[in-house]
Amino acid sequence: MDTKTKKTLRTLLILLAIPVCLKAFMHYGRAVWVPVYYSITGQRTVKSALYDIQFKAYNRLEPYLERVGVRYPPTGLTLIAIKDQKQLEVWFEQEKGPVFIRSYHIEAASGDSGPKLQEGDGQVPEGIYRITGLNPNSSYHLSMKIDYPSEFDRKMARQDGRDNLGGDIFIHGDRASAGCLAMGDEVIEELFLLVADAGIANVKVIIAPVDLRRTAAPLPANAPDWVPNLYNSIERELKRYKRPGFEKDKIIRSEKGRIL
Repeated sequence: MDTKTKKTLRTLLILLAIPVCLKAFMHYGRAVWVPVYYSITGQRTVKSALYDIQFKAYNRLEPYLERVGVRYPPTGLTLIAIKDQKQLEVWFEQEKGPVFIRSYHIEAASGDSGPKLQEGDGQVPEGIYRITGLNPNSSYHLSMKIDYPSEFDRKMARQDGRDNLGGDIFIHGDRASAGCLAMGDEVIEELFLLVADAGIANVKVIIAPVDLRRTAAPLPANAPDWVPNLYNSIERELKRYKRPGFEKDKIIRSEKGRIL
C-alpha cells in the first residue's frame, strides 16, 4: 500500500470516527455540555419544559390511563421503586384506593440492597420519601429531587454517630446513575409530567430493596440494628399497593421481629 493510499484511508477513518465520538460525547458527556448549553441559551423553566414535553408524554401515557379508567390529573401519586427488580411502579391515589397505572424499567441504579448511609457510598436510599423539586435544566434531561436525607435518615444518623450523609438524590433521565434512579429520557418526561400535574406536595416515593409485598428483604452485611424496623415500615406502607391477582407471600420473622 503506497503512502497516498494510507493517507486516504487514515482520513476516511478519522471522518468515520468523528460522528461516533460526537454521539458518545453527547450521551456520556451531558454533565459537561448541558450546563454550557443552558448558560448560552438561557435556563428553562418548569413551565417551558412542560410545554415542550406534555403532548407527546401524555399521548404515551393515555392508553394506560384509559385501560384503568382513571381521571386525569391525579389528586395524588405514588411511585414505588423496587431496587433488586429495577422496576418503578406508578399508582394514582383515588377515593376508592390506589390504582396501578403501569411500571417502568429502571435503566440504572448503583449500589446494592441496603439504605444509603453516607456521601459517596453509591447507594440508592431506601425508605418513604417526597419529591422536593422539579429540575428542567438537569444534565440528565429532566430530574426530580427526592428529600433524602429524610427526618428518619437524620435521626438514625445521630443515633449511629454518622455525619456527611450525602444528598442530591434524583429520579432523572439518561441511562447512567450514581446513587440516583436513571429512567431514560422518554420515561422521565412522563414522570415529570405526572408529578407536575399531581403537584409535588401530593407525591410519595417508596424505595424498597426487594418487593416486600412478596418476600422479606435479606439484611445487608453489617446493617445497623434499625434496618429491620425500616423494612417493616416500608412493608406496612406497601400493603396498600396490590395489583389485581397480586398475592403476598408469607414473610417469616424471628421472635424479635427481625425479618429473616
